[in-house]
Order: sequence, then structure tokens, then C-alpha cells
Amino acid sequence: MWYLYILECADRSLYTGIALDVRRRVREHASGKGSRYTRSRLPVRLVYEETCGTRSWALKREVRVKRLTRRQKLDLVKSL
Repeated sequence: MWYLYILECADRSLYTGIALDVRRRVREHASGKGSRYTRSRLPVRLVYEETCGTRSWALKREVRVKRLTRRQKLDLVKSL
């Protein structure tokens, strides 16, 4: 099962990604090994997680979410 996730970084920016194991992926980001973007914005915290099923669907969903404005992403986070 693939998941879409959103992290909030120390500078309050939002990072969107996909993973099979969200907890492991968040630990990677938190340790500075997750992505170049989050490495310079530590610490990070998980603020949103969504089940997507297949990798294909997760990638498509990630593209859609990344196109949202910050306000729209925050609304998505609040919708939990």
C-alpha cells in the first residue's frame, strides 16, 4: 500500500512525498537523509497522511497536491 504524506518543516514550509512506509520515511527525513529539501529545514513533523493504494495512483496524487497553494494544502491537513 502506497501513501501520500505532507511534512511541516522547521521554517513552516510544507513538503509532499509518497512512500510505502511513512513512519520509516519520516525518520529518514528527520535524520537528514530523506531529501535535499528537508535536510536544510530540520526538524520536520508529519502533518498529513493519505492512503493511495498503488504507486501509480500515489504519484498522480502527489503531482495534484504539489500543485495546490499553501492555503489549499493547509486546508487538506485540517480536513483530517
